Amino acid sequence: MSFKKGQSGNPSGRPKQDTANLKPLLAQHGESVLQKVIDAALEGDLTACKLVLDRLYPAIKSQSMPVNIPVGETLPETGNNIVTETMMGNVPPDIDASLITALSNQAKLVEFTELSQRIERIEQQLGARH
Repeated sequence: MSFKKGQSGNPSGRPKQDTANLKPLLAQHGESVLQKVIDAALEGDLTACKLVLDRLYPAIKSQSMPVNIPVGETLPETGNNIVTETMMGNVPPDIDASLITALSNQAKLVEFTELSQRIERIEQQLGARH
């Protein structure tokens, strides 16, 4: 079978999912299905346990929160302050990781800026010699 450019290999398209027929079935059998899952979970079926627990207790997502960390004179000093506050329990570890990552990115920006300025000065000095 060869495909022709501009011509669909499936002109009818993807078959439609008939979810409308599921609603009456769920209305009729939903409670008994739910009870079966709960019974299986109570009997030790870990997959059923996961199904029930995932619905009752969804995964906790980290939330941003304001933190008060002393800004140091240098980036390493500020990083040390972040780690110290985390170790003292004043900053949650996930926020600590985000702050350290941001600080690391800031350090890369500073390094890039300083290197760019040094290269520019060297090029100016070399240009002045010629």
